[in-house]
Amino acid sequence: MHPAVILLGVSLGLLTQTYSLPVTNSTAAQKGKVRLKRKYSDEITDRDEMTAMDQILLVNSKLRLPHRTSLKEGDIASSYLRSAISCPGNACLWPKAIDGFVYVPYIMSPLYDDMDRITIENGMQDISSTTCIKFIPRTHEANFLDIQPRYGCWSFLGQTGGSQTLSLQSPGCMWSGVAAHELMHALGFVHEQSRSDRDHYVSIIWQNVMPEQIHNFRKQVANNLNIPYDYGSVMHYGRYAFSEDGGPTIIPKPDPYIPIGQRDGPSNLDLHKINVLYDCGR
Repeated sequence: MHPAVILLGVSLGLLTQTYSLPVTNSTAAQKGKVRLKRKYSDEITDRDEMTAMDQILLVNSKLRLPHRTSLKEGDIASSYLRSAISCPGNACLWPKAIDGFVYVPYIMSPLYDDMDRITIENGMQDISSTTCIKFIPRTHEANFLDIQPRYGCWSFLGQTGGSQTLSLQSPGCMWSGVAAHELMHALGFVHEQSRSDRDHYVSIIWQNVMPEQIHNFRKQVANNLNIPYDYGSVMHYGRYAFSEDGGPTIIPKPDPYIPIGQRDGPSNLDLHKINVLYDCGR
C-alpha cells in the first residue's frame, strides 16, 4: 500500500466579497488583460466557463455551516471533534475487501429528487468505472457516507469513521463533476494546487488573493504518488479562485494559458491517482 500523509487543520474558509469568472484561453488571447468580476450573489449565466471548484465556491459563499463545523480551502470540512487529520499509512483510506475492491457504503437523503440522485450517481460512476472503488448503498456497515442536500458542497477528508456527512446542496451542487470532486475528498484527496510540488507548475498571485483567504493556498503535506501534476484535475482550483479584484490568483507555468480545472468529472490522471493510492491493480 502506498503511504498517504494528509493534514487537515482547522480553518474557517468562508468566502466573502467578490467572485471572478474564469476567462477561456481564446477570450484571454483576444482581450488580453480584460478581467471579469462579479459579486458572489450575482446570477452567473455563462456556466460553460466555470470549473467544478468555481461552482463549489459560489454555492459555499452563501453557506451557513452546522454548529461547530468549519471549512478549509473552501470545501474540506473539519469538526470540533477532529481539529486535524494526520494519516500515515492507510489510516484515512477506506479498507480494501478480500476481493480487491474498496467498498464505500453510502446513504442518500430522501429529499433528493430523481434527477438529483442520477446526478450524484453519475459522479460515483465516473469514479467507479475505471477504479476499484465501488459506492454501495449502506446495509449494516458502521462507516458510511451520509449524502445530504442541506447546505453547500463539502466533504470531510478521507474516512473519518461512523456516519460521515457529505453535503451536496440542491440545486447548487447538482453537477456530476461537483459530486465527483467531493467524493474524491472523501477518498482522501486534497486539491491539486495544494500539492507540495505545486510551485514548479503554477504561480500563486498573492497580491490578487483576498487577504482573509490566503490560508486557502497553503501547500499540504501529502503524498504526490509520483504522478505528474494535473492542470486538468477536477480537484484543481479555477484560475480566479478567491480573487480580490478580478485578477487571476493562479497562473500555470510555463504557459500561462494552459487551462486549469474543469467541471466534467475526474481526469484520467485523477483516476490513475485513485488506482495508485488504493493499489487497485493488486
